[in-house]
Amino acid sequence: MAKFGEGDKRWIVEDRPDGTNVHNWHWVERDCFEWSRSLLSSLLSNLTILDDEGGLAIRTKTVDRVDGEAYVNVRKGKIIPGYELSLSLSWEGEARDSADGPSLLKVSGSLEVPYLADENAGEDPEVKITVRDDDGPVGRRIKDTFIAKGKPLVLEKIRAYVQAMAKGGPVKDEIEVKKAPSDAGKAPAAGGKAVPAAPASRNAAAGAAAEAKKENKVKEGFRTITLTEKFNCRACDLYEILMDENRWKGFTQSNARISKEVGGQFSLFDGSITGVNEELQDGKLIVQKWRSGSWAEGIHSTVRLIFDEPEQGVTIVKLTQTEVPEEDKYGNATVVENTERGWRQLIFNKIRALFGFGI
Repeated sequence: MAKFGEGDKRWIVEDRPDGTNVHNWHWVERDCFEWSRSLLSSLLSNLTILDDEGGLAIRTKTVDRVDGEAYVNVRKGKIIPGYELSLSLSWEGEARDSADGPSLLKVSGSLEVPYLADENAGEDPEVKITVRDDDGPVGRRIKDTFIAKGKPLVLEKIRAYVQAMAKGGPVKDEIEVKKAPSDAGKAPAAGGKAVPAAPASRNAAAGAAAEAKKENKVKEGFRTITLTEKFNCRACDLYEILMDENRWKGFTQSNARISKEVGGQFSLFDGSITGVNEELQDGKLIVQKWRSGSWAEGIHSTVRLIFDEPEQGVTIVKLTQTEVPEEDKYGNATVVENTERGWRQLIFNKIRALFGFGI
């Protein structure tokens, strides 16, 4: 361990005259809640949904409530957004006989987004729309029109917020992009002066550096998840649950389609997870190509589930998931954390709870 005052200067911020966090090496967290409230209000207020089209005029009014938390972490120049928000806004609609005709009905309503979070950045959040003043045929027509025309516009604006957070939110402009000057391509001369390297050597070195950088990028951009879980059941029973779409629907409360054949496809969590079966051994092994809809196109991880039954009624599952990207297509760097949490909380713990296979 280095003595006081002898540590790596990259870590010493308070002793720098300018207090600079060089290359954003240190962990920096910024509270973005008020910024998020302001941006969401700007994006969602006073939106014209319909302007006297078909005798209807509909617009949003104001964002009445934003609750929760939002922050951005920056570590070694990498942006890691985090947010869990709920919000509601008010809207109003009017029906007329014609563009210049008398008003038939004026209604007001609310739109609620109960859960907007970074872990679901690749998916549109749930949206609830209600009419306060009238539930008659005209009121229902206005509501149905708002759902058909206004909901997609609201989701588009919410996606703009998600993308803004992925880029750093309010700290985007503060992120340092300066790089240390490189002496590559120079060699010291006898007199202490640096002279350019020979063109051939320089080109060869540049090519080798580019290849090394490319290789390191691939390695650094993906991670492996390993989990070991214990269940109080037979291995064949747990295997059958994981390969049965009806039981998946039961313990996840979402739609699922699962082929039980090698080469067959599967779709889980309402299509959020898709893949192909690569190897299947009843009660022993499941190997699948597996991807999330929030990942960049063409990226597939490999899931391997090994079932071991050391004693009757006790099953040990060893999960290995390789080539999991560190970032999703929106730039959120929480993919590995969310994937591991999904296996534990949304799959394994749900199976234990519903089927009584232990805690």
